[in-house]
This record gives sequence, structure tokens and C-alpha cells, in this order.
Amino acid sequence: MNNLEICAFEKKYLREILSIENLSFAVPWTKDSMEKELTNKFAQYVVIKLDDVVVGYGGMWLILDEGHITNIAVHPEFRGIGAGKKIIEGLIDICKEKNINSLTLEVRTSNYVAKNLYRKFGFVEEGIRKNYYNDNNEDAIIMWKRNI
Repeated sequence: MNNLEICAFEKKYLREILSIENLSFAVPWTKDSMEKELTNKFAQYVVIKLDDVVVGYGGMWLILDEGHITNIAVHPEFRGIGAGKKIIEGLIDICKEKNINSLTLEVRTSNYVAKNLYRKFGFVEEGIRKNYYNDNNEDAIIMWKRNI
């Protein structure tokens, strides 16, 4: 969608991001945790806006030459318009700018939509974290994208 705009995470977007976080995850990050990401020297986040409305965000930690995606979420009312794709593109662009060679993430075994999106960007399943999610002990699939 042409109206989707990518921008950096700033404190002014915190309220909208927390709202999306709470709508998207069984165990959402707290306001304190999200605020700390603003000053975390390892953290890089992107915000996706549609006509000045925050519709999604994604973040990762960059350590040495690897990136670890910490969270990606799109507001339920705006899913299916390409915001998730735009978030991943933004995170990959940051990796390229900072000479990050590989990118990893964990995703719920049951999250087929997310796994399919990641596969479209070249992520491959390379492992399982048993009982990773505290809310229901669901396993996480570890996915990697190498040679960015």
C-alpha cells in the first residue's frame, strides 16, 4: 500500500505502540520495558504509519553482526494491508546499513501467518525452543535469515 510510511520509534509513538502491543500479544511488554527500548543502545525499532496513524511497529537488538527481532505487531484493524511486510523491509534495511549479516527471531508454532511472512523474506526454520511462551507453554520456532 503506497500510503504506508516507515519512521523511527520515538517517545511520541509510545501510547499507540503500547495499545498495539496489548491487542497483539497474550503477554505484552510493559510501558516500562518499551520505554527502556528508546535508550537501549542495542535496540532499533521502526514504526509504520498509514495517513499519520500508527498501525504497527517492529524492533530488534543488534549485537555484533547479528540482529534478533524482539517484536513485530500490526494493529488488528490494519492487518493484511502490507504493514508487516513494510516492517520487515525496514528492519532488513537497518541491518544492511549497519553491516549486520544475519537476523533471527522466535515465532509461536501456531502463528502460521507470521511464519509464512518470514519465509517470504528468506527466513528458514532452524530450531525449536520448547515451552518458550509463558502464557500457554507453546513452543517457539527459531528462524534465521543469513547473508543479508
